[in-house]
Amino acid sequence: MSYVEYTAALVSGRRYRVAPMTTAAHFDPTHLLSFDLETTGTDPLTARIVTSALISINGRQRDDLEMLADPGIPIPEGAAKVHGISTEYAREHGRPHDEVLAETIERIRAGWRDGATLIVYNAAYDLTVLRSLDPTFTVDGPVVDPLVIDKAKDPYRKGKRQLEPVCAHWGVTLGNAHEATADALAAARVAWKLARAYPELSEVSADELMLNQATWHYESQSGLKKYFEDKGQTDRAATVNTSWPVQS
Repeated sequence: MSYVEYTAALVSGRRYRVAPMTTAAHFDPTHLLSFDLETTGTDPLTARIVTSALISINGRQRDDLEMLADPGIPIPEGAAKVHGISTEYAREHGRPHDEVLAETIERIRAGWRDGATLIVYNAAYDLTVLRSLDPTFTVDGPVVDPLVIDKAKDPYRKGKRQLEPVCAHWGVTLGNAHEATADALAAARVAWKLARAYPELSEVSADELMLNQATWHYESQSGLKKYFEDKGQTDRAATVNTSWPVQS
């Protein structure tokens, strides 16, 4: 666990003194690295990468990278229907899975070293996938999760909070939903809109913004867990994870 991973402190009700970040001091919505995965399944502890997209935005300069991986296992039919990539296609055209994993992690680390903020919609999924596949991966720089922030800043808005309806709310065009590059670009644009709507996101330190998001996620997920428990749905309650940005 790195010093910007506040999960254990939040879950236990304690806040530890942490060292200041040596990367971005604040969230700068003009200097981003937006990241998205399409995978073999919904469980981040067992999912393997199918596509990995990273979009670097620095002022007016934008660089896109999308990598197709052969996950090394059959892609379940349900997952293939979501992202449109079959086992056969991934085997024929994909790069070795661990090669894509390693390059993804190195590019994220390079982005942090360069002072970029990592944008990940539903970070607790994608970053947990990386941690599960490579236990050496740690969150060593700032992360902005538009899902967490949108829910925290507008908690009573009706409707679902998947990327597509949130994009519609913020007036962001989402090209091909569940295509990694399209999702990463849309997440970056939603993050920019959130920064415009809530300037305090860029005014607080990166450390404070990370802690705020961890707290917001914890509170939201704790409420969902209690909702299931009150309805006697203990099995569903047990699946709710309160940790952010990586599941514990």
